[in-house]
Amino acid sequence: MYTFKIIVNRGWYPALITVLAVLGVLYRWPIEWIAPALIFILALGLVVTGIKARERQLERALFKLQQLAEYFHRRFMGDSTLSIFVIIDSLFNIDNPKLWDWARACDMSQRIFNSWCGSFINRMESDIGVTKLTDYLSTYLNEFWQITSQYHDFVEQFYEIAMKVEIPQETIDQYHKFVLEYNAFVQNFREHITELRSIARTGIEPPSIKLAQEVVKTG
Repeated sequence: MYTFKIIVNRGWYPALITVLAVLGVLYRWPIEWIAPALIFILALGLVVTGIKARERQLERALFKLQQLAEYFHRRFMGDSTLSIFVIIDSLFNIDNPKLWDWARACDMSQRIFNSWCGSFINRMESDIGVTKLTDYLSTYLNEFWQITSQYHDFVEQFYEIAMKVEIPQETIDQYHKFVLEYNAFVQNFREHITELRSIARTGIEPPSIKLAQEVVKTG
């Protein structure tokens, strides 16, 4: 039974070609009859095998995207010390009312991001195993790109403030830890997009996933 299942799933067309060829010899079927049938079966088998191989690639790509999203949510969202929003919250320790207003606005954005990212992961988990993998992969890739792009806006804003305003060294050190791990994530995301371009249309260029900059003041 197990052998039969393997033949059906993987080697049905070589087996069928072999059977027809043997029958053709035994019953002395004309070659002009049997040859077109064998060629058709071979071509059909190769097409089906190619489709199944691409589906497996898409499944792996979708799973990898889910892993990246879960890592992003776990390391850079919520109450993680590497969340840019947690780092921004530390600015309340500075006697600067203007920074406080900006930090309060970021606090509201953090709640939206936490909800958005959590919902995104839940939807991905529920859609794993669907048939139209290409559509789902493209949709979720674009949404995750939007999440990371908008998240990077806050990273860029913090960087610009840190370059202009005197910020405690402890906050800068924490930000640099964030930069180190975040940029490693960005590199993995870029590599995944590059891999995806060989099996699906992404419409996203790897460099569009931007790196975080370290705060280096001169003079």
